[in-house]
Amino acid sequence: MSLWSRIATIFGAKMDKALDKMENPAETLDYSYKKQVALLADVKRGLAEIATSKQRLKLQNQKLLEQDTHLQDQAQRAVAQGRDDLAREALQRRAAIRPQIESMDGRIQQLDEQQVKLQDAAEKLQTRIQMFASQKEALKAQYSASAAQVKINESFTGLSKEMTDIGTSVQRAQDRIEQMQARSAAIDELMASGALEDYTAQVGGGDDIERQLQIGSGGAHDIEAELAAMKAQLPSPQAQPQLESHEQQS
Repeated sequence: MSLWSRIATIFGAKMDKALDKMENPAETLDYSYKKQVALLADVKRGLAEIATSKQRLKLQNQKLLEQDTHLQDQAQRAVAQGRDDLAREALQRRAAIRPQIESMDGRIQQLDEQQVKLQDAAEKLQTRIQMFASQKEALKAQYSASAAQVKINESFTGLSKEMTDIGTSVQRAQDRIEQMQARSAAIDELMASGALEDYTAQVGGGDDIERQLQIGSGGAHDIEAELAAMKAQLPSPQAQPQLESHEQQS
């Protein structure tokens, strides 16, 4: 295959692909239907023109026939009156219009035949258009349904891809959460074992022994003070017999 042949083949393939994308079957069907309707209108106009021309020829032929009859009558009356010269002139005029009458009859007959053929073609075309109209709507409905199905499938394809990406992101997030949880559990285990010291518990500074000594000394002092106060509130030994005597009298 030559270079130009290959170029022509590639160009033709590209053009076919571009035309396939540009072509809308629904619009093509409507356009074909409009062309057929326009053709039927042309046929009907042709029928109307034939009918008009045939009617005009018939009127002309009728006038010629009337002239023929009139000249025949004149020739007969001239013969009856002995005017052969007038009869001869009437017959000559009659002989002149006879070919016109015959030609007119032939033309009218031709128009009749054309009208019959055209009328038959118009009826067939009308039937064909009616059938095509029904088929056109069915094809358009099928095309619309197919196009909708393609869009739905494409949407599902895109949604499936999107869901796959989302699933991957969710899986990464779960892996990250599990890593953080494992790290937190490991830190808690180290702190519980004493491998790591919890400096947040050392509020106020100092070490654990110092804090315990302070708590112990402070607690003992408070207890002794509270015990001394309770003893101070007790009545003296001298006031005890008086209190008992007062209770017996009451």
